[in-house]
Amino acid sequence: MMPVMSLYERLKETYGHQNWWPADSPFEMMAGAILVQNTNWNNVGKALARLQPDLSPERIRAMTDEELEERIRPSGFFRMKAQRLRAFLEWFESHGDDVRALQQVETDVLREELLQVKGIGAETADSILLYALYRPVFVIDAYTHRIMNRIGYQFPKKYNQAQAFFEEALPKDEALYNDFHAQFVRHAKEHCKKKPVCEGCPLEPECEKQI
Repeated sequence: MMPVMSLYERLKETYGHQNWWPADSPFEMMAGAILVQNTNWNNVGKALARLQPDLSPERIRAMTDEELEERIRPSGFFRMKAQRLRAFLEWFESHGDDVRALQQVETDVLREELLQVKGIGAETADSILLYALYRPVFVIDAYTHRIMNRIGYQFPKKYNQAQAFFEEALPKDEALYNDFHAQFVRHAKEHCKKKPVCEGCPLEPECEKQI
């Protein structure tokens, strides 16, 4: 079985550094982490574009429910996501709408607070911690499970156990976790799709094709 670090190196050699998450500010990234739930990034990009130039906590709070829902409609489940954005903004306001204030809070405390926000689960919370606040937490998503299971790892089903699998196998490095997760996303879109494209896959020599 390929060591986990070798898996990352193979993907990076194939796709290059991914420069993920695509956002102009930490707040845009955090909003995107909520909007991307149950959809793809193309739809999120459309929703974020419709929020511009009002993509700030103050301006979103000032919107009516109807206006916010219409702005984020391309992301799908727009009524539910509007309420989740508002719940997140309430939490963000408790920290003064200040990313610098969040930087002073310990990772475990922030994670627990985020998980108490309605509509924010482990994947969303960890995405915010990793990509907006630069904390070394490994994000697990459906792509991670798909790839790891197909190539033959005995990969845990539970989120916290899957996360520990990577964090115990890798150096505790925010930049590494950032790019590794992004490599999984890229590979799942290029080759390890629901209907896989095995020809040309950089992991094909080691893959057990557990499809």
